[in-house]
Amino acid sequence: MRWVAAILVLALAGCGMLAKREAPPAPPSKGGYYKDDGPGEAPPPNLLATPDAQPRIEPLHRFANRPYQVFGKDYVPRTTLAPYRERGVASWYGRRFHGGPTSSGELYDMYAMTAAHPTLPIPSYARVTHLASGRSVVVRINDRGPFHADRVIDLSYVAAARLGIVSDGSAAVTIDAIVPGDTVATTAGPLAAAEPARGVYLQLGAFSARESAENFRARLQRELAWLAEALHVFAGDALFRLQLGPYRSQDEARSVAERIQRELNLAPMLVVR
Repeated sequence: MRWVAAILVLALAGCGMLAKREAPPAPPSKGGYYKDDGPGEAPPPNLLATPDAQPRIEPLHRFANRPYQVFGKDYVPRTTLAPYRERGVASWYGRRFHGGPTSSGELYDMYAMTAAHPTLPIPSYARVTHLASGRSVVVRINDRGPFHADRVIDLSYVAAARLGIVSDGSAAVTIDAIVPGDTVATTAGPLAAAEPARGVYLQLGAFSARESAENFRARLQRELAWLAEALHVFAGDALFRLQLGPYRSQDEARSVAERIQRELNLAPMLVVR
């Protein structure tokens, strides 16, 4: 029975942060911190110069990637490193949990570029992009949470500070899982636009701000789930263009355009690259 007890202790340690951390209130209002959950009294110098986490191949945690349940909801973590994109609201956690155990068994360091996610593999890496500013950071996923319908990731204090969302408490973001070896943005500057492949596209809108294009893309993904994977935002000539494709022929693209017009009363424009 001793080995059974040992396994139970390890499993509980791997989920130590779940019981302790999860049931936080709504994100703090602008300018304040919930229960003084802000920076410590002596934060490291040049905090905003903290470098991104550096993606590398690591063995996945033995316990932290098993299915689990919190607040009556079942979660099934991903157990392979693969491309993954998600949009939603990011929040952050600070000194109230500094030095406490994470779901990986590591101690939480609010000054390290880490994050908690409900289902991404532990450990793994992700690029988080602040939609309003275009800033992005790379973090290492080593914890579970947040468990709220309106939030998708909990950032460490320093990661949130670099994105400029500490005082607001939360912000709309995109999360892109990183497979080590892929090209990764390692600065806090604007997110580089994807390069369009050659082919036929349907343009659904052109915007002066990336956030507007991303918001429209999110709306279309909700209303037209069948085309979600083909939606792209391309930057150029001071505009952010939301386009669908590529398609192999103009006839194929026109067929899709007709369906979109029937369902949304929106007439896409044909673009050939």
